[in-house]
Order: sequence, then structure tokens, then C-alpha cells
Amino acid sequence: MSLKFFLTIYARLAGATALVILICTLLFNGINSVRHQFWHERFAEPLMRWLAATPAPARQYHWMPSMFELRSGNTDQFGLSTVTEERLGYGQVVAQLTDVGYRYLVRSRDDEVVSVRLVQAYEEMAQATALLVRWHLETNASDQRVDVIAQLVKALRVSIEPVQDVERLPDQSVLESVAENGLVVFSRQGEETAQVLIRLSEGDLVMIRMPPPFNPWSWPVVALLMVVIGSVLAVALYLAIRFVEGHLRKVESVAVRIARGEMGARVESEDGTLVSRLAASFNGMAEHIQRLVQVQREMIHAVSHELRTPVARIRFGVQMIEAGSSPEVLARQAEGIDGDIQELDELIDEILTYARLEQGGPVFSLREDSVTDIVRQVVAEQQIIRTGIEIDCRIGDGSERWALADVEPRYIHRAIQNLVGNAARYAAKRVVVRCHLDEDNCRIDVEDDGPGIPEQDWEKVFTAFARLDDSRTRTSGGYGLGLSIVRRILYWHGGQAFVGRSDELGGARFSLVWPRRKPVDSVL
Repeated sequence: MSLKFFLTIYARLAGATALVILICTLLFNGINSVRHQFWHERFAEPLMRWLAATPAPARQYHWMPSMFELRSGNTDQFGLSTVTEERLGYGQVVAQLTDVGYRYLVRSRDDEVVSVRLVQAYEEMAQATALLVRWHLETNASDQRVDVIAQLVKALRVSIEPVQDVERLPDQSVLESVAENGLVVFSRQGEETAQVLIRLSEGDLVMIRMPPPFNPWSWPVVALLMVVIGSVLAVALYLAIRFVEGHLRKVESVAVRIARGEMGARVESEDGTLVSRLAASFNGMAEHIQRLVQVQREMIHAVSHELRTPVARIRFGVQMIEAGSSPEVLARQAEGIDGDIQELDELIDEILTYARLEQGGPVFSLREDSVTDIVRQVVAEQQIIRTGIEIDCRIGDGSERWALADVEPRYIHRAIQNLVGNAARYAAKRVVVRCHLDEDNCRIDVEDDGPGIPEQDWEKVFTAFARLDDSRTRTSGGYGLGLSIVRRILYWHGGQAFVGRSDELGGARFSLVWPRRKPVDSVL
């Protein structure tokens, strides 16, 4: 995986994550601002409606003006907005956020506005409710308390129960606080709902349980956020799949074009995309297929041309045998036919070797072998064949130390043999084979004192079935495949074959260079 592709994917994931967080944050805050406002008005509604139904609430509950800023009056005294006046006219309880806590408003039966201000809304609402409950319980006779409690529970929407069971008593610290102050607001461990314990003047304890506080993480909000997250991720996934599908369709369309015969079709893909490596591999495959098709066409054309001459000579020889009468003529024609058959056999061997190397290469079984020994063996074999040519083998200083290399001996032998054979064929008198090995590379140079190769034809000589028009003519023999085979052998060894001019002999110099050790992760 390329660094650019990783950074691109990382940036897109980070962007999608940031988008999800931003949307969820805005949605969460927006929804909860409305829910919080609604909760305040619903939570304060029972107490505010009780006060609105009470004549002169500030006088009856004389402690509330000082503790909770309870007051009443007409709308002009409160400086209300048109929307607030309209909502109060509909009988709604209005909660207004002020610099100090919340102010709760409701219209009374006398068409006045009753107002209460709470700094800490939930706790002070629980405290105000508990004080009101205690006032009504203490101002009524003991035998009426059950009816009073039932009336208060219904109106204030709280749970009010006398504490008669010892097991239901809260912690000792709460009891000490209620004994000292007569009222305490607390929450049991693991609960958020507030409870108020009040002590009546006779010493009776009454427990009031308030409604639950505002919960910003209620299940509808969580469900909505999950839907939003799932939707954003679904859109991101859809766009990603569409992006990948678009690139895959490009590959598919190019494959269809190649199947129709458009061998030059290629996939265009930007670097760093998900399918850039696939596109590169596909283009490499297409180029290889195009080259194989081209080679196949050239081979068919060249083979048909190369086979025509020996076949014609064989046909002529057969005709001469049929017409000949003397044993000498028959023997001479039979010998010519045998030579032509040998030539055909060599041509077929060259063609098969080249095709095997060109179409993906043989399954090389690289093993450690001595390159210097292979060079000496080739030189010795060629000296026997080329008796009129002096073939000199020169092993560089220190090369014996690095003689062992990872090679396929049979094919390296074939490559060196082709070069030495070609050099001896075109040399005037001398051929020099130089072998230089070091820790990293193997290099073999084959030089001759022949006419050499023009610089403009240096690359052409490695083309299959190619022959030059000057000194290296058809009369010199060969089929134009030897150097192509050499280059493919070196390719499958991870090396190169190239040609130049010999400084010492003045003729051609062919060089083979390949790494001594094959990389561990390389596969032939």
C-alpha cells in the first residue's frame, strides 16, 4: 500500500468522522435546547398552576417571595414580549432563561401574571414543592392529612408518603440534616431523581419523590443520533463503492476493448487511488499480451520465410535423387538433404527456446553455481568447434572469490555460448571473453576483432529474426534468434544484455550483467 493512498483514505475517513461528529453535535444541541425548554415548562407546570389557582399566593405562602422571588401583577410590570403574552393568554406556563437561573410565568384566575425565579431549577423546585406540602400538612388536622396528601399528589404530580417503615429511612447524614433544618433534598446512590424528606412539627417524617430530572441522553435522542450516524456512514459507503465501481468499470471497459482486438487500449487511473495498482498491473498485462501477439505475428512471418529455403533445397535434392543415376550424385544429394534437415532441427530448437522465454519464461530453478567454471566450459567447447579462431578467456582479479552465484546453469551456459559463437563467426582472428565478478554483480564481456556493429543498430540486433545488411549477412548463418534468446535469459535472471564497441579489438562487444544474489522476495 502506497503512502499516498493511505493518506488519502485516512483523510477521507477523518473527514467523514468530523462530519458525523459535527452533524451529531449540532443535532444534539439543537434538539436538546428545545427539549430542555419544554422540560422546564412541564416540570414547573404543577407548582405554577397551584400558585395561579391560589388567591394572593404571596401572602398565603409568605416564605416564597424571599426564597423564590414569588410575585404577581399585570403584564406591564414584567415587561413581557408579545410572544410570551400570547402564550400566557393561551394558559401555558412559560420558562424564561435569565442571567440568574430561570423565571417561570403563568396567568392566574385574576388575569394576573404569577412569577417565580429559581437559580437551581430542579433542586429549588423540589424544595419549594416540599415547603408547600409541609405547610398544607401542618395547617390541617391529622385526620385530614390523608385527603390533603391525595389532593397534593394529584395537583403537584409528585409522590408523597409518610415514613413509617424503618427500612425506608435514608442515611444517617440525611436524618441529621432533616432534624436540624426540617427539610432536606437528597438522591439515593445510583439514582438521579431527587427526594425530599420533611419533618412535621409533631415529629412525623414525610417522603416526597420528585419527577426525574432532564435527561439529554433519552432513548429517542440516542435513536435519532444512531439513525443520523448510520445514514451518514451509508452515504459515505455508497460514495466509496461508487468511486471504486467507477474505476473498476474503466478496467472492465478496457478489457472488453482488448477482447475486441484493440490491443493498444490502456486503463487511465490516477496515482494513489484504490485501483491504481490494479490498473498498473492490468496495463502491464495488456502490454505483455500485445507484445506476445506482435511476437507471434513476427514469428509466423519469419518462420514461414525461414522454412521456405531449406524445404526448397530438400525438394530439389529429392528431385535430383529421383533423376540421378550414379552413386556419387545420390550420396551428395543425401548429404545435402541431411544438412537441410539438421538446419530445420536447429531452427525449430531456436524458435521453441525463444517462444518459451518470450511467453513468460521457463520455471527457473536458481541454484548456486560457479560462473567462472561455466565461462571456461563454454570457451573450451567453442575452441574445439572454431579451430581457426583464437578464443581467449580472461578471469578478472578477485573474481574467483565471488564465482558462486545464483543462476540457472543451463540457460546462462546457453547465453554465453550464443555470444561466443556469434563472436567467433564474425571475428577475423581473435575473440576475448572477460569475466568480472564482485560482491553484487556478475559481468561477462565477449569481444571480437570483426567489423563490429553500427551504433544505430545496437538495439536492433536483439530483435527477433533481425539481421543487419552489412557484414553480418545471411551468408554468415544463424536465424536472428540467438541474441533475442540471450536478452530474455538475462531478463529472467534480473539482468541486462547490451552491445557496444570493443576498445581493444575494434569489433563488437556484447556484455551480460546480472545480480549475483537473487533478492529473497523476487520470483521468477
